[in-house]
Amino acid sequence: MNWYIEALKKYAVFTGRARRKEYWYFVLFSTVAVILLSVVDSMLGLFDPEAGLGLLSGLYSLGVLVPSIAVGIRRLHDTGRSGWWLLISLVPLIGAIVLIIFMALDSNEGENEYGPNPKIL
Repeated sequence: MNWYIEALKKYAVFTGRARRKEYWYFVLFSTVAVILLSVVDSMLGLFDPEAGLGLLSGLYSLGVLVPSIAVGIRRLHDTGRSGWWLLISLVPLIGAIVLIIFMALDSNEGENEYGPNPKIL
């Protein structure tokens, strides 16, 4: 839970590096939150089947959009890639697979152009 909160504290920090742990815990807790809020939306009748989204889950998703992009960019920096690689997810199927592989790779050893290794700090 601390990794999720740390990512939220760095709401719009697009510089530096993020460990795998920080990124994947943020993704895990965000996914669980959206699922739980979707269930609550369904129970309260706030879920729109045509849009595939409910009011509460939509507001949450909108609220964590900037932190999601920021932690994704910092994670790419940790692997020695530019944050612009995040745009590869726009390529259907292949882009998502490539991005998942990049996010799962280990950190660059030592310092890179984006800062010191967060594992050592």
